[in-house]
Amino acid sequence: MKPTLRQLEYLVAIAETGTFSEAAKRTHVSQPSLSTQVKDMEFHVGAQLIERGRHGAILTPIGEELVIRARIVLTHIEEMKVLARESDGSLAGRVKLGVLPSIGPYLLPRATRKLHAAYPDLRLAVREARISDLTDYLSNGSCDAILSTSEHHKDTRQLPIVEENIYICVAPDDELAGDKSPINMEALKDRELLTLGYGHKFTSFVMNLAHLSGASIQDEYHGTSFDAIRQMASMGSGVGILPSLYAISEAKRDPELIVRRVDHPIAKRQVSLIWRQSSPLSQKFEKIGQVMRDAAGVIMG
Repeated sequence: MKPTLRQLEYLVAIAETGTFSEAAKRTHVSQPSLSTQVKDMEFHVGAQLIERGRHGAILTPIGEELVIRARIVLTHIEEMKVLARESDGSLAGRVKLGVLPSIGPYLLPRATRKLHAAYPDLRLAVREARISDLTDYLSNGSCDAILSTSEHHKDTRQLPIVEENIYICVAPDDELAGDKSPINMEALKDRELLTLGYGHKFTSFVMNLAHLSGASIQDEYHGTSFDAIRQMASMGSGVGILPSLYAISEAKRDPELIVRRVDHPIAKRQVSLIWRQSSPLSQKFEKIGQVMRDAAGVIMG
């Protein structure tokens, strides 16, 4: 007997939640029923898939391998369902969307309102993550598509959403706070730049910006979020470096926030809607991406 699709769903849920109880809640079954189904699956594949203990459920090596394949199978099944539902050209069903934390809170509220108005049967299940994690989620089927920077996801299909400029953020009494016109790279020479902690792709970008401008990275403080960088910059701890969706959105909320665009070809990043080359849902993502592009245009404008 082969594992059923439902059993594969249970296994993936356990892998993602780490416990049988949370996996049962997610899949809307009782915990004893889920446990019985997993044991049945282990019996028929001839191997233990999960270590059960007081500290939760831990996948065995064969269990981890099976989860990878289970995600792929479940993704293909969901895509088949979507194709059937959308045979009339409308958009319906659930899309698992991964998104960078620097993009989601600023683009998605406006975009999802427009998507819901145009396609009321469409649902987005949003998951925020760093670029490296988004790459994994896309490849293993945890996400159907992602909103991320184009250059970091090779061998994928992409629809450009918005080209973000890079902005500085400074305290009101800083010499760079004189006006809100764009600044050149020379203005950053010998200044200390505030950025996220190491491990973020954006930090590598800021380090390159510092190298080209003659600036340096503030070593005593690494932010955990753009909000933290903005607050530290506003207190005079350095020059904050922010992407434009964040900078413009926050500047609209806070008229006293001092942000200025960096006028240089390198001070840009392309944000795109990205999906697997093998996905049969390209037409769906192109429609979704067009709505997101329109929403981004309104924000940037």
